[in-house]
Amino acid sequence: MSRNESSSGSRGDKSSGRTSSGRQGGGERKKSHARGNAPVNRDEKEGKKMARGNAPVKKKQGEKTEGIRLNKYVANAGICSRRDADIYIAAGNVTVNGKTITEMGHKVKLTDEVKFDGRKIVPEKPEYILLNKPKGFFVTGSLEKNNRTVMDLVANASKSKLDPIGKLDTQATGLLLFTNDGTMAKNLANPKNGIRQIYHLELDKELAYEDLQKIKEGVSLEDGTVKVADISYIENRSKREVGIELRSTKNHVVQRMFKSLNYEIVKLDRVVFGGLTKKDLPRGHWRVLSKQELINLKNL
Repeated sequence: MSRNESSSGSRGDKSSGRTSSGRQGGGERKKSHARGNAPVNRDEKEGKKMARGNAPVKKKQGEKTEGIRLNKYVANAGICSRRDADIYIAAGNVTVNGKTITEMGHKVKLTDEVKFDGRKIVPEKPEYILLNKPKGFFVTGSLEKNNRTVMDLVANASKSKLDPIGKLDTQATGLLLFTNDGTMAKNLANPKNGIRQIYHLELDKELAYEDLQKIKEGVSLEDGTVKVADISYIENRSKREVGIELRSTKNHVVQRMFKSLNYEIVKLDRVVFGGLTKKDLPRGHWRVLSKQELINLKNL
């Protein structure tokens, strides 16, 4: 009997009620026989080899599951812990290449498109960079090639793609936070959260006391009333210089408030952003947030 024929095994014999062993198979040839004329021990070894011979199939299956576990991918993206990621995955919050994945242990590759609540995420270490922006740099980019952007100032801060949180006008100066942590960026930019910001302003003329009081009471703009936490003249300075604290994230809100009262802002410097300050941070320089600063931001 050929080796191929012998591999059809004893299962056919058992099903037909026969009890012949491989040693008795030489007298009568049959299409489906015991594992052949080979000795039993050898047959068992062959069986083990055959089992091991299935390894290539397992390898192919393994190739499909190569990569990183989905819960780890989500956690590395700074969304949440692995344990919480399992909960979100089971709830259907995560998609891979457009397909909702709810099974535990699912693996993805770095080339896969993974989205959490519809937003694309990447599994990289969250980074947080604070810049003291100088005057004359665009924040959101410029169509003109020769114009400089804040991204030029933080180009060497990280290999990851960092995005600024919030905006500052080109001629404005002061604190600007960058991160690749989409969750934190979303939370800090959420109008409902209202992150604390303090600005030092210089106006084109002295701010009348009546107008200062109007700002304290709230200024009505086309998109709603803006209320400030505090506003005051800068001590020992001209009344053209004021400090203002607010939590609004509306675009150009400070400029629009003063313009509605017939004032133009000559200089605007953001000196506090969510508890972060310019202390020991020269203009045009950046630094990495400390662990405590990061904790404070996450608790806002």
